[in-house]
Amino acid sequence: MSEKQRYFIELSYNGTNYHGWQSQPNANTVQEELNNALATILREPVETVGCGRTDTGVHAKEFFVHFDSESLGIGHQSLGKVTSGLNAILPHDIALKRIIQVHTDAHARFDATLRSYEYHIHFEKDPFKLNRSWELRDKPDIALMNQAAKIIMDYTDFSCFSKSNTQTFTNNCKISRAEWVDNGDGLVFYISADRFLRNMVRAIVGTLILVGRKEMEPEGIRDIIESKNRSNAGTSVPACGLYLTEVKYTYL
Repeated sequence: MSEKQRYFIELSYNGTNYHGWQSQPNANTVQEELNNALATILREPVETVGCGRTDTGVHAKEFFVHFDSESLGIGHQSLGKVTSGLNAILPHDIALKRIIQVHTDAHARFDATLRSYEYHIHFEKDPFKLNRSWELRDKPDIALMNQAAKIIMDYTDFSCFSKSNTQTFTNNCKISRAEWVDNGDGLVFYISADRFLRNMVRAIVGTLILVGRKEMEPEGIRDIIESKNRSNAGTSVPACGLYLTEVKYTYL
């Protein structure tokens, strides 16, 4: 019997029809679809490990998983054929970009050095943005929101933006970008960090929207962060506007 090799898969998905990435009982998830497709193509049970977990309705433009296999060929041509085969049987809202062989200790979650998200907002009814962007009636003040976003980068403990009762050993994250951009068709919030807490981006956006609506001053975000209390922050915005857009590794 041949020795198992470790592989990374780069994929993207529209999360509208899924209860997030991670497999769970009685729910359709991206991980379940991928595991089943891999088992069908490789004819062996396969368990994938994702670079993180996205919630119900959240999208991923770039997502990585790792898995081990005895039967998957090492040559580039065979990896390409397996990628094509998987794309042929996966649903249309999940797309594989490539499969890469990596060293046996490589880990899709723990080895990631940077993650980036975007949150999209639009202001006019648009059927082509349904489930892909959050529709707001009134445009918030982007300058005020960017003042507050800059303040967020002064901190590392983001307990106030974390879903409660999560099994994390620390709520510290190092944010390297937090910025709103008007793209002429709406607003996009860009945020990058070494790691993120559960629900963190949606809670940050919801809090920044309060600033943009002038319901609180930009400096008020300091009190929220320093309180370390989730109930002091804004309401989490809908999942439909959130995209995981980039995951970086030193060896890819």
